[in-house]
This record gives sequence, structure tokens and C-alpha cells, in this order.
Amino acid sequence: MSEHGDAGVDEVTSAMLTASRLLVAISVRSLAAVEGAVTLPQFRLLVVLSSQGPSKLVTLAGLLEVNPSTAMRMVDRLAAAGLVSREASPESAREVRIQVTAAGRRIVDDVTARRRAEIAGVVSRMPAGQRQALVAALRAFTEAG
Repeated sequence: MSEHGDAGVDEVTSAMLTASRLLVAISVRSLAAVEGAVTLPQFRLLVVLSSQGPSKLVTLAGLLEVNPSTAMRMVDRLAAAGLVSREASPESAREVRIQVTAAGRRIVDDVTARRRAEIAGVVSRMPAGQRQALVAALRAFTEAG
């Protein structure tokens, strides 16, 4: 703590990195629960499609911050597994849109539910006052980003 009782930037950064390691561990465990059906990058693609709706490959690549060729390989694997589908764009027959299938959405929903339950378990072990402070801090952190 600084002389004014506020956590300094280094202290907050260190705490955030520690918390992020816990969140990554929770993410990995929740994804492992679907028995290796998808990798973490493939799961991210499914989440993007679930939230954005049908998308062009170049849009997906941009949102995932990967090369279009990398996104194409992920889409190919997910399509082969029946987790995404391709269809012609209503705007142009030459353009293809990728969308999540019902099976892909079930994976997103299952992993998200597991992640949410584990995070809720961690949060429930915190005193109520700390939970409220955490909500305020996380909102401020998100807004600053």
C-alpha cells in the first residue's frame, strides 16, 4: 500500500496477474470438461460466433486477432466436427458466412456454465464487503480498458 492507503499500480498489477492465472486455470478446467472436443482457440471462435452471429472469415480472423489462414484451419476443424457450418452470404453468392451449429452452441453453453459455477464458488468464499469492492474494481478496470 502507498502512504495514502491506496494500492499502487505495481501492487494492483501483481494482484491482477495472480487473479488472471486463477481465471485461466478455471477456463482450462471448464474446457477440459468437454473431453477435448475443442482447443482454447477453437472455443474462442465458437464464443465469437455465438455472440456475433454468422460472420465472414476475415471478420472472425480480425476479432480473434489471427491470420485468416489460421482462422480457416480452425473453421475447417470445427466444421468437420459439426460445430460450425458454412453458408452463402445473402449479400453475395461468392461470400461465405460461418455460423455456430446447435452442437457448437451446446459446447459454449456447457463450458460457460462450468466456468460460471467455479467462479461463483470462489466468489462465495469471499466476505460480502470484499465481493462488493471486487465488483466495483472490475467494472472500473473494464471501463479503463
